[in-house]
Amino acid sequence: MVRQPPELKGQNLHRRVQYPYRPPVWLRNGHVQSIWPTLFRNVEMPAPQTEVLATPDNDELHLDWYRQNSDRIAVISHGLEGHSRRPYVLGLAKALMAEGWDVLAWNFRSCGGNMNHQPRFYHSGATEDLHTVVTRALRDSYKNVFLSGFSMGGNLTLLYLGQQSEQLDSRISGAVTYSVPVDLAGSADMLALPSRRIYMQRFLNDLYGKMQEKAERFPDLIDISDFKNIRNFHQFDNRYTAPLHGFKNARDYWAQCSALSRLNDIRVPSLMVNAADDPFLSAACYPESKKVLGRHVKVEAPRWGGHVGFVEHAKDGYYWSERRVLDFVGNFV
Repeated sequence: MVRQPPELKGQNLHRRVQYPYRPPVWLRNGHVQSIWPTLFRNVEMPAPQTEVLATPDNDELHLDWYRQNSDRIAVISHGLEGHSRRPYVLGLAKALMAEGWDVLAWNFRSCGGNMNHQPRFYHSGATEDLHTVVTRALRDSYKNVFLSGFSMGGNLTLLYLGQQSEQLDSRISGAVTYSVPVDLAGSADMLALPSRRIYMQRFLNDLYGKMQEKAERFPDLIDISDFKNIRNFHQFDNRYTAPLHGFKNARDYWAQCSALSRLNDIRVPSLMVNAADDPFLSAACYPESKKVLGRHVKVEAPRWGGHVGFVEHAKDGYYWSERRVLDFVGNFV
């Protein structure tokens, strides 16, 4: 029996999704959509139950549980330099709870205000950590596990499903992902453009603080003396991500960890929603060929939505993206 908090009952959000996504005129801009929720969205949720989950390599992952005695759970993966309590994570968590789901939102290594213990941190292909989280969720005897991810978390989710392929646990029923850089090299090129400088600089500012702390803990492995000369992910991933995680260089990292080449290996219904005006994504992030997508992956490219935007000004506070998720999962729950 699913017990829902009073404020989440009876909203039937999935029945009110509207196609296609049509935001107000002033939101028909990819940059505005990308920035607006970060600055102005606030989602109220009950405090989660937290858990520190050990990894096989003696590190830890920090989890947020939202339980309401359901037999189905959604696992949400955040984006680059995000965390489990970002508005886009909480918005989806709240919508899923309103439809009877438990939710598990997790933090990548070094995210959420807790520095991890190993020299490595997180990256777009760290599917072993997602597997650790999913395995933990399955220990609680859920009958139905749904995956969702935003941006980097979306790539991680789709890559995981592709890698697992036929071996995927039968209780995992599907996935919805948003603003997914399935072509990591192309997305790095996009973010290196002068017009994307505001986004790139924000990522680098956040990463600098983490690399400072890493350098203090592991001075023989990490040198940040000229970090401020780094201007893009080509340089950052060559300098830090690749060597710390066992890749030859940035190009090798991007090639091995882009979900694009594994989409046709996915064996559960999976939806990727990438707005056509997303300033982070390359053309390859909008695949159409069935040879690339396989039988189970569907791509939608709304004209507007930006990067993890899809803003909707509704009385109930939900965004179009959250209603779209509920509409999708309603088909196979």
